[in-house]
Amino acid sequence: MEAAILILTLLFVAFVVLAVYAGVKAVRAAKRGVDRTITQARRSVEDTTLRAKSYGQPGVQGELAQLRLSLRTSMRATQDALNAGVAEDASLRESLELFERLSVHGRELDDDLRRLEREPDRATVATLLPGLKERTGRITHSAESLRWAARDRARRFADDDLAALNAEIDVEAGALRHWTTDGPVPGGNAGGPPRSETAGPAGPATSGAGGPTA
Repeated sequence: MEAAILILTLLFVAFVVLAVYAGVKAVRAAKRGVDRTITQARRSVEDTTLRAKSYGQPGVQGELAQLRLSLRTSMRATQDALNAGVAEDASLRESLELFERLSVHGRELDDDLRRLEREPDRATVATLLPGLKERTGRITHSAESLRWAARDRARRFADDDLAALNAEIDVEAGALRHWTTDGPVPGGNAGGPPRSETAGPAGPATSGAGGPTA
């Protein structure tokens, strides 16, 4: 009796622990989902604001907004392409690591551009624009190089797979048409007993096992 009570108690404790663990994981997953949604919404709002500034504000403010928008768009597109490709092609992990190092420089540049947007000395900011443009171009060029290389690699694999599939289909189509070379001739003696090649023409019919009747 005591053993049965002990077993039931252990099972109850295990069930409670498992329920608590599952609840904690569910809460953490929900929190990550909420954080991801908030981050995406914040990015969308900021991108929309930058796009409006780049078209609606002339001069230094508009150029800074355009640089930030170009930088963020290029970096995000490269990140999405590499994250999507690494799940199917493990060799892209090294490219993803390089991109993470590049992202550090991208975030630093974005922070610098954001601070300069609030800088009241427009003349000083204007003198910094050529260097900022050159720095932005270097980062976006590296990001685009990684992105297009990953896409070209995926396209090459897809082309190779399609070529192999086409070859297999050609072989299968040839096998399905085997009757044109060595199969039975349509309309022949298919399904019937084989015809004897040594049998002669049939003789006249007789009335019995003996000789001809008188």
